[in-house]
Amino acid sequence: MRFAFTFPLLVALFQCSGDETLSGYGASDATWKLVEIDGQVFPANATIKFPEEGKITGEGPCNQFFGSQLEPYPWFKTENLASTRRACPDLEAETWMLQSLDKMTLAEVSANALILNNDAGGEMVFEAVR
Repeated sequence: MRFAFTFPLLVALFQCSGDETLSGYGASDATWKLVEIDGQVFPANATIKFPEEGKITGEGPCNQFFGSQLEPYPWFKTENLASTRRACPDLEAETWMLQSLDKMTLAEVSANALILNNDAGGEMVFEAVR
C-alpha cells in the first residue's frame, strides 16, 4: 500500500523537474545562425531560436518558421513545423534547411555552437549570435 502512494508522488516530482528540452539546456540564451549542413557551407542567412520550453522559431533566407520540439535533451525532433510563404532567390537554400532540420534527431549545445545530427550522418552546425 505504501508503494501505491509513493509512486504517484515520485512521478509528480519528475514531471515538475523543469524544462528538459533544448531551451532548458542553454539553447534559449542565443539566436543560432546556421553555418553548415552536412559539411557544406550554408549559402544564405538563416537563424533558429528556442525561446521557451518546446518552441522553435526562426528565419530562413525568405520566410519565418515556427514549430515545436518536445523531446528531452539530447534528443531532437521537430513537430508541426510551418513557415510563411514568401518567394525569394534563396528559396532553394531555405527548402534544404527546413528539410534537413526535419531529419535531425540529436542535439548538442556547447558554448557557442549548436550541433544537430542524425544516425544517417546528417549534421547541421549553428553558431551563437548573442
